[in-house]
This record gives sequence, C-alpha cells and structure tokens, in this order.
Amino acid sequence: MAPRKRPETQKTPEVVVRPKSKRNRSPRELEPEAKKLCVKGPGSSRRFDSGCLWAGLASLRVSASCSSIVRALHQHKLGRATWPSLQQGLQQSFLHSLASYRIFQKAAPFDRRATSLAWHPAHPSTVAVGSKGGDIMLWNFGIKDKPTFIKGIGAGGSITGLKFNPLNTNQFFTSSMEGTTRLQDFKGNTLRVFATSDTCNIWFCSLDVSVKSRVVVTGDNVGHVILLNMDGRELWNLRMHKKKVTHVALNPCCDWFLATASVDQTVKIWDLRQVRGKSSFLYSLPHRHPVNAAHFSPDGAQLLTTDQKSEIRVYSASQWDCPPSLIPHPHRHFQHLTPIKATWHPRYNLIVVGRYPDPNFKSCTPHELRTIDVFDGSSGKMMYQLYDPESSGIMSLNEFNPMGDTLASVMGECISGWSSPPYFPRFSTG
Repeated sequence: MAPRKRPETQKTPEVVVRPKSKRNRSPRELEPEAKKLCVKGPGSSRRFDSGCLWAGLASLRVSASCSSIVRALHQHKLGRATWPSLQQGLQQSFLHSLASYRIFQKAAPFDRRATSLAWHPAHPSTVAVGSKGGDIMLWNFGIKDKPTFIKGIGAGGSITGLKFNPLNTNQFFTSSMEGTTRLQDFKGNTLRVFATSDTCNIWFCSLDVSVKSRVVVTGDNVGHVILLNMDGRELWNLRMHKKKVTHVALNPCCDWFLATASVDQTVKIWDLRQVRGKSSFLYSLPHRHPVNAAHFSPDGAQLLTTDQKSEIRVYSASQWDCPPSLIPHPHRHFQHLTPIKATWHPRYNLIVVGRYPDPNFKSCTPHELRTIDVFDGSSGKMMYQLYDPESSGIMSLNEFNPMGDTLASVMGECISGWSSPPYFPRFSTG
C-alpha cells in the first residue's frame, strides 16, 4: 500500500510543561497515617498481600557487605561476592533511592487521555506518548524546546500500541482504533501500513517488533494475531483468541517466543516457528478475569501478567505448568480509564504498577492513596510506593527508561517524569 501523508507535525502551543513545585517532602511526611508494609507468609500458591499502604524503608537495609555500590563491586571483583548477591545489593541500593524520587516535570498535551507509552531505546531522556484521540507526543526531558506533537484524527483514533523502530529510531510503529498498524516518522508521514481493517468494527489493539527476526506482530479486537516481516509481507493471520487481543509480546532473548493476552481470560504462549493454527500454542494460562497485559522480563525468564481486577501473576519460563506467584493488587478495569498494566524494571527484578484503590479489595484501608507500587519480582513483596500529593490521580501506565533511573507515568491526559533530585538539573526546562 502506498504511503499516505499524515497531518503535518507542529510545535503545539497546547503543551504545558512545568517544573515540579518546591514541595519536596517525602510521602511519609505528607501522609502521617501511612503504615508500614504487612506481608503474609507465602502459601501453597505463593500469594502475597499488597494491601498495606507503605513499605518501611527499614526493611530494605542492605547488609554490611553490600552497604554501598562501590563496596559491592569491589567484593565481586575480589571474588568474595557472587553475581546474584551483587545484583541484590545493587537492587537494594536502588530501592533506597526511591525515597528521594519526585515528579520533576509534567506535561498536559492532549484533549483526551493518554493510552500508550514508549521510551526511546537510545536516548534515556526521550519518551513517546500516544492518546485516545490519535495524538502522539515525542518529549525530551533534557531540552528546553517544546515537545514534538503529531495531531491525530480525534475520536476513533486511539493509539493502542507504540514502539520505536529498532532499525531506525527516528521512526515508530503504532497500532490504533483507526484500523491500522503502521510505521511512521515524527514529521507526520506514514512510511508503511502493515495491517489495515476494511471495517470500522475491527481495529488493532497491540503490537510488538523484533529486530533480530525482522518481524512485526499485531493483534486485533476480535482475536486475530497477524505476523509480518519488516517489508510488510504478511506471514500469517490467525484467530488465536476468542475475544480481543489486548497485548502481544516477543521474548527479548528468544524472539520466536510469543505471548498473547486477551479478554477471553487467557494468556497463550506460542513458538512462531511452529504456529499452524489456533490450537498450536505451547501453553494456555487461564486467568479468572480478562487480561490487560503480558510482559516478558528483560532476561526473558519470567512472564508478568496483569488482569482487569485485582491480580498480578509472575510465571517462570522454565516451569509454565507450576502455580505462578500471585500478587493481590487493586487495579480494576473502568471504561473511561486507560487499562492499568504492570511492567518490569529494565535492570532489576522489580515490578512497577499503578494502584486503583478498591473498597471491595480485602485489605483496602480507609483513605488509601493512588500510588505507584513497586514489588520484588521474586518474593512478591511490596518494596516501595511512590506518591505525589499534587498528582493524586490513577497512574495507569508506568515505565522506567532503559537506564532504569527515570520513571514516566500516565495519569489521564497528563504525563509525568519521576527521578531523584540529582537528576533534576539535567532535565530542567528552565
């Protein structure tokens, strides 16, 4: 299909970028009623309780042998510390640093809620955000210029998936309710249409890209998954689920390994080399509720799923049939809220997810805050909760940049950047 011109890129006057106010008190100071974390012992299904409001930093104290990153590295170099213990020491140091994280920049560029988020793979201060109206913003926290803004079509143009092109990071892939999965640039040009729908009743809900295999995979709202090569040639188009495919993910280490999540209450694992039909999945992982997302961990060894009610699951890639780690967590689905999706930290075995307090959740506390929760991916324990009183809405999407030191969050139409104070000058907007 011949490329078609998108609306011209513009430097929008609607974008409001403002530095964080001087109120840099910690959430513990701002919320005196906050409690320390209460963690239940693991049961037969390895369930953990995330209901209490705050994780006490006292429980995160690093052992004397790893009291600093420099000491941990030195011990490892001398052969006195194994790699796992070094990693644990570095992770604990990072968890300590979360106490100093604050929102240092905000932007409210959209007239509809933000629906997708992707960090630039090579520029750790640059993030792309898509909206329900089809608008896309490229925002570099590190420069004073206003973000680049591409105007969407408005109603019916929701950006459901957003990925930078790993072969050319000046381009990006999108899936949308407009009925296309396409490659475009930040000048507003459509470079290639990979998949399109001939009817307004079918649209695309998810996408992923593999640079090693040179393939694009996308899922639609009626259960189909399409695999294409980078030239746009369709390799197969199969109905893999009974209902909408909310998420597709290629394993970062074995990119022939595909996970698909659906509102039909299943997550399925596929070997792209052996797909012959809807029954050729390797594993089907049933859930109690529709599923919003399925993310492989950065090392490809675990799979993180988020349902539409109150459960986060962690599956082990070596033992799919074993009971998963179950983390009770309130994040129920609401029609006018961007679906909440848990994500991995890019460097540590940590899970990041926004909280939507639910009075029916068994461990809900009065006046519970809408925090960003950080869990240990191995134990399922709550490690920390981020909160800003001036941004007290529901943080639906939360992702760390590739360096793992800056967090981007989506709350309604707003995008926020979190980091620790030493980084504020580097990202200052003046």
